[in-house]
Amino acid sequence: MSPTTTPAAAPRRLTSQDFRTLGLSALGGALEFYDFIIFVFFATVIGHLFFPPDMPGWLVTIQTFGIFAAGYLVRPLGGVVLAHFGDKFGRKRVFAFSILLMALSTLGMAAMPTYASIGVAAPILLILMRILQGAAIGGEVPGAWTFVAEHVPFRRVGFACGFLCSGLTLGILLGSFIATIINSVFTSEEVAAYAWRIPFFVGGIFGLVAVYLRRWLQETPIFSEMKQSRSLARELPLKAVLRDHPRGVIISMLLTWILSAGIVVTTLMTATFLEKLYGYTAKQALAATSFSTLFLIFGTAAAGAIVDRVGSGKFFTAASIFFGLATFAFYSYAAVSLTVLFVLYAIMGLSVGMVGAVPYVMVRAFPARVRFTGLSFSYNVSYAIFGGLTPLAVASLLPINPMAHAYYLLFIAALAFILGLYLMARGDSVEAEVGIEELTERLAASS
Repeated sequence: MSPTTTPAAAPRRLTSQDFRTLGLSALGGALEFYDFIIFVFFATVIGHLFFPPDMPGWLVTIQTFGIFAAGYLVRPLGGVVLAHFGDKFGRKRVFAFSILLMALSTLGMAAMPTYASIGVAAPILLILMRILQGAAIGGEVPGAWTFVAEHVPFRRVGFACGFLCSGLTLGILLGSFIATIINSVFTSEEVAAYAWRIPFFVGGIFGLVAVYLRRWLQETPIFSEMKQSRSLARELPLKAVLRDHPRGVIISMLLTWILSAGIVVTTLMTATFLEKLYGYTAKQALAATSFSTLFLIFGTAAAGAIVDRVGSGKFFTAASIFFGLATFAFYSYAAVSLTVLFVLYAIMGLSVGMVGAVPYVMVRAFPARVRFTGLSFSYNVSYAIFGGLTPLAVASLLPINPMAHAYYLLFIAALAFILGLYLMARGDSVEAEVGIEELTERLAASS
């Protein structure tokens, strides 16, 4: 059987157990992303509470967002460490531990004493909690992709990973929604006094509930077989990844660049663009961004289902063209009217959904014994680099060209197109079998 072909027999349908696995995995991912992202919505309030009152405002802003960025910078280290244990001792254990770590650190933020209470220890503790959050999220995403991909049939792997991406995106939308409610219900004085803690407390409690629910998940059949046959990685998994699978690492890092650029620019940065460049109010910009995110949630799941049918090469070749046209049209005509803004933003959100097919390639780029580590290293290192540099690069280029953000996304579309052509031509050298059929092949090989 060719590595990129699917079994001739019709694949079994997803069972109720499969859907429970997907649902609990996506729910946990949504809550964990909510916990990680909620900080940014209250960064201004947190900055005033956790730094000296006589500190200049610009310095408070820099230090506050520096603490936010610390969560991103620690992701590669935390992700690789957790992935190491995931490849050595089991996906389920690490999958549960990552959300527990996120829940506890988020509750820690909710209960954190401010600068007025404990002085300089306050920002130090805040940084510590943020570092723990970064470590948790670094293990959650690649761990979730690995977990669901090893539970479902081969021709359902794309849908499973895309559905999981929808859950992660839902976490971002949930954070925006909760922040809007808090700022609408409470006055600015009440938010600064106590209400800013509510979303962290809610996120932590729901995280603990998700930890309990994940107890009902089963270890992946593939890892269980590897453990039983004693075929787990005997050396450092990261060493094996870098030595034996450099092509998989490169492809995965480039795909993560596409994913991070699409999400960061179109979802996280565009609300600011709409205010500063297109003349919309903050309320209009937030509403439009939330509306687009709904279509992004649908788009990621749809992308996963489509890539199962057509393959990664054809999918990215076609989807990149749609993405390039949709993003350029949006940034060219968003200022025409509020109606045009919402329509074009919805279309762009749908096109960005192509990132839901990214993990389909990544889970197939590494064999089971080092899959978690391969995904985690590639994804987290690339996201730390490109996810961190993208806002700086776009912001630096805007004074030179007011359409810099649109041209940057055209470049990303071109990169996705080239990767699509490469996967069409050389996919056999990158993508291997994954899903429960992988277990069948392992058992057949050992018999």
